[in-house]
Amino acid sequence: MTRLALTLAAALLGTTALAEPTATGDLGLVIERATGSVLLVDQSDRAALARIGGLGDLSHASLVYSPDQRFAYVFGRDGGLTKVDIVTREIAGRVVQAGNAIGGAISDDGELVAVSNYEPGGVRVFDADTLELVADIPTGGKTIGLVDAPGRRFVFTVWDSGESWIADFSGPGMRTTRIPGMGKNPYDALITANGRTYITGLFGQDGLTALDLWAETPEPIRVLPGYGRGQQEMPVYKMPHLEGWAHTGAEFVLPAVGHHQVLWVDAATLTETGRTETYGQPVFAMARPDGRHVWVNFAHPLNDTIQVIDSVSKQVIHQFKPGPAVLHMEFTPRGHEVWISVRDAGKVMVYDTQTFEKLREIEADSPSGIFFTARAHRTGL
Repeated sequence: MTRLALTLAAALLGTTALAEPTATGDLGLVIERATGSVLLVDQSDRAALARIGGLGDLSHASLVYSPDQRFAYVFGRDGGLTKVDIVTREIAGRVVQAGNAIGGAISDDGELVAVSNYEPGGVRVFDADTLELVADIPTGGKTIGLVDAPGRRFVFTVWDSGESWIADFSGPGMRTTRIPGMGKNPYDALITANGRTYITGLFGQDGLTALDLWAETPEPIRVLPGYGRGQQEMPVYKMPHLEGWAHTGAEFVLPAVGHHQVLWVDAATLTETGRTETYGQPVFAMARPDGRHVWVNFAHPLNDTIQVIDSVSKQVIHQFKPGPAVLHMEFTPRGHEVWISVRDAGKVMVYDTQTFEKLREIEADSPSGIFFTARAHRTGL
């Protein structure tokens, strides 16, 4: 080897040795809804690392992660789809793909990103690498409850028609299946961690509706047909998020619509097993990763409070007030801590989930959704 080649090789090795490695498994992003920015946070240090701006209207925003946990795909209310590189801490791509979007999902192989739209409706699917349009799926109405399902599939539901759709990208082209009769005005949906059961909540009639995605021809399954707001018209101050559902052992825990309750449902039979009276109308009912406790926050004007419910007794065991406008909660992957966004206090608060002790406050600008990178490896998140 020549002296020049040796010098170049030594220089390259020196550069590699001095490069600072970046591990993303301990990181997360917090939506700052008022400023169109996201806050990059570190779980172990309980600290903010960087602020990334220029993401548009994040007044109702969510995100998903690439399988390698490097990229976040942020879905803004203005129809913006923004790809954020959390290693370089900058925007890697952005497209405004609709007038009003309501969330999105990433395929199980990480190659496709789908966005659910209110205006003009339908779902648009993009290449996760380039953000180039792959498919445009008009549905004739507002689409809600968009989730990823195993086998390069997306499942979503249409508010106007009460249909659920399955968009299958496992082959060379796209195949769609339409399932009518899901119910009147479905408002949100969830999918179980194994990708088998898809459940949509109904705003226009009592009950919920499920699909068995393992069935050869999935058909609507009525769940809790006697429950809802139809028989007793209740004011609804904020629609609950079924994506904030809990799975504790053999039961689902779902936030009730218009009632001060959470509902317990047998995961195998989809029959009701109990109800827990709550402080207010629940928005999120989220299980600690081990399933023992369910943490619940509430709609305005009672949104300063959190209740913790024991999943064995189904009783409230702890109640506290983190501050004004508690919007979202996120557990660390093993559940030893929970991070809570308190919008009107301008803080993210970190609590020990065993002792309920507050461990840290992190300044944030109107924080809402909190998303740790561990979501990259979970179906439906």
